[in-house]
Amino acid sequence: MSEPDRSRPWRESDRSAGISDTAVSPPSYQCGGCGARVEYAPGTAVLRCPYCGHRQQIAGAGREVREHPYAELATLPRKPAASVGAYTFVCPGCGARTESDALAQRCQFCATPLVMDAAAGELIAPEAVLPFVVDQAGVRTALGQWCRSRWFAPNSLKKVSEAETLKGTYLPHWTFDARTVSDYRGQRGEYYYVTETYTVTVNGRQETRTRQVRHTRWYPASGTVRRDFDDVLVPATTHLPENRLEQLAPWPLAEAVAYHGDYLAGYHALRYDTEPEAGLVGAKARMAPVIERDCRSDIGGDEQRVSSVDTTYSDVTYKLLLLPVWIAAYLHAGRSYQVLVNARTGEVIGERPYSAAKIAAAIVAALALVAALVVAYAMNR
Repeated sequence: MSEPDRSRPWRESDRSAGISDTAVSPPSYQCGGCGARVEYAPGTAVLRCPYCGHRQQIAGAGREVREHPYAELATLPRKPAASVGAYTFVCPGCGARTESDALAQRCQFCATPLVMDAAAGELIAPEAVLPFVVDQAGVRTALGQWCRSRWFAPNSLKKVSEAETLKGTYLPHWTFDARTVSDYRGQRGEYYYVTETYTVTVNGRQETRTRQVRHTRWYPASGTVRRDFDDVLVPATTHLPENRLEQLAPWPLAEAVAYHGDYLAGYHALRYDTEPEAGLVGAKARMAPVIERDCRSDIGGDEQRVSSVDTTYSDVTYKLLLLPVWIAAYLHAGRSYQVLVNARTGEVIGERPYSAAKIAAAIVAALALVAALVVAYAMNR
């Protein structure tokens, strides 16, 4: 676990200076070469102009990622995410005002990247970001391979790789570190074998045979196990099913960098709607099976029963982390399907329809093959 940061991971809006909590002017992402817009270039630490190729280094890149003591959450005068209203972006390109509950998006009128000053509101600011590595070309390749590997998929599934269905999005997650000490009670099971006699009938005659039958002796067991957890990951958004987000793992969390708004330029980013307190509950639920495995290992024997575990948590730290995901959606037979791509590893998970016509054709082909084999067998008899 890294050394916790004693500074607060947020700051209040400066109301005394007349800065509004709802009207926000994002930074201007103007290209220094041609005056167009620049966007984050996946897999780099630069902003790149998609028109002239001009590159601008991201300011502050290389700052250390810090963990924040969980105990300090109680001292922060923050508002719950559910009670914080939408931001109003003022586009630096065309001056349009757009309300949104996102951290980053594009102006709907001129496509200028809009990135919120995450530390200017009353929510916890992101501490780290795992930048995009897989670009649009890479995600189309990954989606194409995924489509081709889906058996009995309708032809419409190919549409999932079309550019207009793709949206690069940073999804908020909480990470937690903790030192745990767990006292357990249970039982250790040890196998022993008993020889049993039984009879069988062979060719109308009874024969006596023996076999070894396994039994288990149980003995009381108790003890203490310790484990340090690092970067236990919990989704901080309810916009996508948690089980589907977990299927995108593993994530190379060690490659996360300190948060800077430039990494969001040109992408969408959600703000969290799951509070860190609820996140810690989820993290403890993820720690529990690991701790139980430690208890079973400590008990030893051939089998184990764990009846109770009492865990003490200390040195608990947290941070808000943004993870990159490509989201694709497409329609088939009046239903919407969604596919997610891990923008670091290229892992693809998602929903898919089945083609009734292709399944029927496969069944007919299989029946025809069976019929042909039966006919061939009959003719050769």
